[in-house]
Amino acid sequence: MSSTVPKSSNIFWHDCPVGKADRQKLLKQKGCVVWITGLSGSGKSTLACTLGRELHTRGKLAYVLDGDNLRHGLNKDLGFKAEDRVENIRRVGEVAKLFSDAGLVCIASLISPYRRDREACRALLSDGSFVEVFLNMSLELCEARDPKGLYKLARAGKIKGFTGIDDPYEAPLNCEIEIKEVDGVCPSPCDMAGQVVTYLEEKGFLDE
Repeated sequence: MSSTVPKSSNIFWHDCPVGKADRQKLLKQKGCVVWITGLSGSGKSTLACTLGRELHTRGKLAYVLDGDNLRHGLNKDLGFKAEDRVENIRRVGEVAKLFSDAGLVCIASLISPYRRDREACRALLSDGSFVEVFLNMSLELCEARDPKGLYKLARAGKIKGFTGIDDPYEAPLNCEIEIKEVDGVCPSPCDMAGQVVTYLEEKGFLDE
């Protein structure tokens, strides 16, 4: 992924004496990015907020980057054309990397429909601290839930390029966590958050 903004050649990286390891020691946790992807209506934002609350109760510092929320500020200049979606994910990936470097558990919740873009974000964290969570909920389930009424608008032709309807969603091939519906029902937010917390514990991200 690359921005359309030309890169200046007159910039230099400046190192600071306090590094990621120092911040992690202070926070008694390890920085990482939990990237939640899935169709609209699959429960991404609900999982992100539930996970954030669960980590908070455990004394762990986390921050949620919600796709819709970011379009009110950082990405308010972007639409939903393919090139805008690429830039949207690129920006969020870079911000998530900074949060991880700060020692936080960064929870990024976005449809992020294109596999290439998600993999580019993973490549930003070469130390294995990118945790991809795929909410594998069927289109039928998500459309039946339709919490924002977007599927109805897309079916009526009032929204163009809507993921799952007239724009593709490319499922992850090697995600760290896959959460599936059970008998046509999405697991509870607490159950989903529990799966992610267990993974983070097993991988040592929550170690003091």
